[in-house]
Amino acid sequence: MHSPAPASKVTTAQVFAIAGPAMVANLTTPLIGIVSTTAIGRLGDATMLGGVAMASVLFDCTFWLFAFLRMSTVAFAAQALGAGESSELRAILMRGLIVAALVGAALIALQIPLAAILLGAMGGSEGVTRAANIYFTIRIWSAPLALGNYVVLGWLIGQARARLALGTQITINLINMAATVLLVLVFDFGIAGAAIAAVIAETAGLVLGIVIARRLSQGQLAVSRATLLERAKLTRMLSVNRDIMIRTASLIAAFLFFTAQGARAGDMTLAANAVLNNFLLISAFFLDGLANAAEQLCGRAYGARDRNAFAGAVRLVVIWGFGFALAVAACFLLFGPPLIDMMTASADVRRIARDYLPFVIFAPLLGVFAFAYDGVYIGATWARDMRNLMVLSLLIFLAAWFSLRSFGNAGLWGALLVHYAARGGLEALRYPALLRKSFN
Repeated sequence: MHSPAPASKVTTAQVFAIAGPAMVANLTTPLIGIVSTTAIGRLGDATMLGGVAMASVLFDCTFWLFAFLRMSTVAFAAQALGAGESSELRAILMRGLIVAALVGAALIALQIPLAAILLGAMGGSEGVTRAANIYFTIRIWSAPLALGNYVVLGWLIGQARARLALGTQITINLINMAATVLLVLVFDFGIAGAAIAAVIAETAGLVLGIVIARRLSQGQLAVSRATLLERAKLTRMLSVNRDIMIRTASLIAAFLFFTAQGARAGDMTLAANAVLNNFLLISAFFLDGLANAAEQLCGRAYGARDRNAFAGAVRLVVIWGFGFALAVAACFLLFGPPLIDMMTASADVRRIARDYLPFVIFAPLLGVFAFAYDGVYIGATWARDMRNLMVLSLLIFLAAWFSLRSFGNAGLWGALLVHYAARGGLEALRYPALLRKSFN
């Protein structure tokens, strides 16, 4: 294992040793969706394509809700590393995997009511819903594996093993893509093939992750029952996970509300918003990579009780966040219209998307604090404050939408920018007090 770092000065190289691989991993993930869509699209059945798209969104949102497994594992592993607690590192991995297995098993056990509620809420046609149900009932079996991968990836990132995390993530993605092409186009398994591919990829990823974890632990992953079930550590893990889950649910609620309001504005507006949402995802790839760096570096400094390293990490992540945000905003300003034209052939959708492009140009700049401080708060396990501030941000978003709703889709985009600003602004305002309290 690593020995705890004396740290004190956090460098740009340390930030990018974690942020760089995280950005690459983020950029490769959408390739799965592209390959699945292309493979199913080649079959020429629109209901199958709609079914995969609908079920994939459901899994993205469901698994995102349990992303606390990755976030809290990063924080706890980084803090244990900073404190020099190598035996606790193994216990953190095992506790996380047990929670992932329990949550995954619960999702499998509840799959019938879950599918009925979630697919019913999506409101797809009978054919699309039937296709989505086939995909759902197969892919749900990957839940314990996918959530286990969250834990392993978080554990690796928490120890600043970002390249190993990247290698594992890319392996999962490549196996998923290859299995999808093979099962859908070669063996003609249809929509079931795309779902089976996801299960195969998550299984391979978890096996690889555990092999890597064993190597890093010198072949000794087992921990004593007393260490594993230590009451104080278990209670802290469960409370942090609960708070991060509520925080994530609030964030998902804001984006689902945004999507639902866009749908009410008509098909053209919904399509234009979907095109522009890809721009938001591009900026998020970069800012989220820096948030990963904040989680690890702040967690490690927190564990080592090193205030200088903690504050230095925060400063560097925010500065580089603004650097990337400016670069992304400039790209959107210069290349936004041709990118829109590339994404859609509809003249009406192109026109509407161009009308709302200015909102997307400003989004990365307003999102810097939101992403950076999320990473800081997770690393320091200031989960209760993060939860409260995210719920407050959701209420501010809904109030902004209510005030601006007479402006139609422009008001909706305006409210989303207010949400970005509120998330980051509230966390930035609370940060000095939490810093003083944590490093007294």
